[in-house]
Amino acid sequence: MRERSPVPAFYLYGEPQRGVTEGFVHVESLDDRSRPSEWTIRPHLHRDLHHVILIAEGGGSMTAEAETVVFDAPALLLVPAGIVHGFTWHRESRGWVCTIADSYFAQLATRDAALEALFRTPQALSLAMPERDAVAALLAEVQQELNWSAPGQRAAVEAALLAILVRSLRHARPAHAEGTGNRREAEIVAQLRARIEERFRFREPVGVHARALGVSVTAFRLACARVAGSSPAAMLDARALLEARRLLLYSNLSVGEIADAVGFEDPAYFSRFFARHVGMSPRAFRERAATKAQPASCASSSPSTR
Repeated sequence: MRERSPVPAFYLYGEPQRGVTEGFVHVESLDDRSRPSEWTIRPHLHRDLHHVILIAEGGGSMTAEAETVVFDAPALLLVPAGIVHGFTWHRESRGWVCTIADSYFAQLATRDAALEALFRTPQALSLAMPERDAVAALLAEVQQELNWSAPGQRAAVEAALLAILVRSLRHARPAHAEGTGNRREAEIVAQLRARIEERFRFREPVGVHARALGVSVTAFRLACARVAGSSPAAMLDARALLEARRLLLYSNLSVGEIADAVGFEDPAYFSRFFARHVGMSPRAFRERAATKAQPASCASSSPSTR
């Protein structure tokens, strides 16, 4: 079983990958990296960083894994850590890019379990003009706080971030039967997500993960159902499928090599597994992607990749 990276991983776009510092938050103008890149951000990923991107003026398209969505301002884009994403902006688009460490977001999400679902999938959310102005003001406040040191700086940053996340949550696609768990259950699910990211290629049984996190299988399943709206097994399968789709889209590896890369010893079994969940064989999925389906219109729903 071999780990492969078919797309570049950056810290911030164009910067070499490095460890994420505790509590990392960064805010910059959309113009800062997009103008020098001719308004095109090529597909890449951030292993431990989420994006909240406000498009105040202009618009463009976002590609996230196998899906592309087009949008016009004002819009709010949510990009989870670990998702391959890229953008093509209309020239002279204006906005803000807020980047949050996954570990810091996990801490914020313990305040309200409903927040845990916010970065489950990439989303492009339409905003009304008053919401655009409110989010822009909050992002400007975070940037100002980060640029100077004053008493209560961390609390001010956290308060503004929570306000942005809550506004995002209220515009996001409803998370059916999610976010009903308590703080301990939210912590269990956050730990599981981190463990899945590290070990999904080993295809370990649910009981192994539960023991590693120090909980019973029953409590483990209940926490996942209440917080994530899913079973642990389904979460493990979803991460393997995400990686398989990524390799089919962004690499020239054979189906057998991709099966090996995501922890399946038998390529035929992997193909059946993929077809059962995706509705087509890996080969058909790759061929369909090569034809480049037409982008979908922007709405308050999201391109689902998990």
